[in-house]
Amino acid sequence: MRVFITGAGGFVGRRLMRNLQDAGHDTHGADREVDVRQPTAIEAALARHAPDAVIHLAAMSSVAQSREHPELCYQLNFVGTRNLLRAVARRCPEARVLLIGSADQYAATSPAAEPIDESVPLRPRSPYARTKAAAEILGQQAAQNGLDVVRVRAFNHTGAGQTDVFVVSNFARQVARISLGLQEPVMRVGNLESVRDFLHVDDVLRAYRLLLEPTVPADTFNVASGRSSTIQEILDQLIALAGINPRIERDPERFRDTDWLIGDASRLRAATGWRNEIGLESILQELYADWLQKEQSP
Repeated sequence: MRVFITGAGGFVGRRLMRNLQDAGHDTHGADREVDVRQPTAIEAALARHAPDAVIHLAAMSSVAQSREHPELCYQLNFVGTRNLLRAVARRCPEARVLLIGSADQYAATSPAAEPIDESVPLRPRSPYARTKAAAEILGQQAAQNGLDVVRVRAFNHTGAGQTDVFVVSNFARQVARISLGLQEPVMRVGNLESVRDFLHVDDVLRAYRLLLEPTVPADTFNVASGRSSTIQEILDQLIALAGINPRIERDPERFRDTDWLIGDASRLRAATGWRNEIGLESILQELYADWLQKEQSP
């Protein structure tokens, strides 16, 4: 299959390029050299590569950054998706399109709730989540108009190479710096009571690869482990891994209300046989080792 990836230079995009190439796909990608905000740019890229499938990763992916730059978030996440879908309709209308959305599109729920499946209404709260939810509606409309569009709601995923804008990678970097003596023994944190569903990025990429198969219906799919972890548990495991005893300091800038966001991936399992394979301990060990190496590098 010839696959074209937008946002191919990002954390997920780089790994996805390698993952698909290793699986035998003819894979091409573009990052900032193809600005999805410019209709002619994305249309020219699709005309040049004539893909059988398109995976749309190009986006502003940080909730915090979306609050700082809501207009840019709208342009990248909503307008970019609209431009992409229009370009697909004109240049490669038979291609399968994976629109990569987020669990943040759901309303975070109470701890007593069941894991969230795809029937739960979307109630996005941040500019990031709202633009992703709106982009998914564009994808649903495109599917009703005849395009082969799969809508993906990926829960939290991480791994070596993720920036420290995201909570688990941020904690891993702080712990690595403290263990190397590069930072005072103080962990700066936000709300540690919230509960999340954390996956390894490679498990998520395997789900994306399986969703490219034409036998999989063009539907909406959660990618989730169904496994709950508090942010406190993540922090405690990383501290234990490093063998340090830092002071924990709450940072008001990082603080968000307590919530619970765990996913049900039954629909994905039924359609593809996918299950997550990499445990949380392995995820944290990989992140910690990665940041140790980076912080020791000149």
